[in-house]
Amino acid sequence: QVQLVESGGGLVQAGGSLRLSCAGSGNIFGINDMRWYRQAPGKQRELVAQITSRGSTNYADSVKGRFTISRDNAKNTVYLQMNSLKPEDTADYYCNADVRWSGTYGRYREVWGQGTLVTVSS
Repeated sequence: QVQLVESGGGLVQAGGSLRLSCAGSGNIFGINDMRWYRQAPGKQRELVAQITSRGSTNYADSVKGRFTISRDNAKNTVYLQMNSLKPEDTADYYCNADVRWSGTYGRYREVWGQGTLVTVSS
């Protein structure tokens, strides 16, 4: 069974930093795009950042210049470095990836992590 497990969430003051990690486990053959989403209370889930297998990145306008997505392909892990955090960044953060494993018969399937809570106090 393939899983994505996030870590690194917590409580931080405005202006502070956090680094989220998301590690894939199981019999993974390959991972294509990896993404971070977030969902604040009462709001829809939104895409925060995306990184391709070759390292190309895209960011939501609200986090450009403050957040950095990166990945370690050897560890099947994606990171989100969050700097200059604001109270409006408070949300559950989820990682998401297109993963290929023995049970997908050569196809990439979308896998979600369980989420990690980030709370930014003012």
